Amino acid sequence: MKTTPKAVAARYDRRVGRVVIALSNRLEVGFKPHDVQGLEMARPAQLVDIEISPSGLGLHFPQLDADLYLPALLQGFLGSRQWMAQAMGKVGGKAVTPQKADAARANGRLGGRPRKIQAVEAA
Repeated sequence: MKTTPKAVAARYDRRVGRVVIALSNRLEVGFKPHDVQGLEMARPAQLVDIEISPSGLGLHFPQLDADLYLPALLQGFLGSRQWMAQAMGKVGGKAVTPQKADAARANGRLGGRPRKIQAVEAA
């Protein structure tokens, strides 16, 4: 715990659209709220009020009833594994590449996605 950086100040910088956290080791960390689970739909006015936990390891956004755990944030986990996988899947699904288009055409020539087979209950 002695070597773990703690939050000493936190603010929302409207100019750059980032939450900025000043740490006890004199480092500042900033992130875009839409990249963090619990803050992804927040409006700038909801991000202005940020409380730091007594331990310095947590941030609380009262207007959103959202909490962030600083050690996890610093490790790069901005949400649960499921939430991060979903967010990454959205980005990957929007990718437009010649390879993806070729694969879609080839799949279409084969009849597309296989239909789901419904199980028939035995009488």
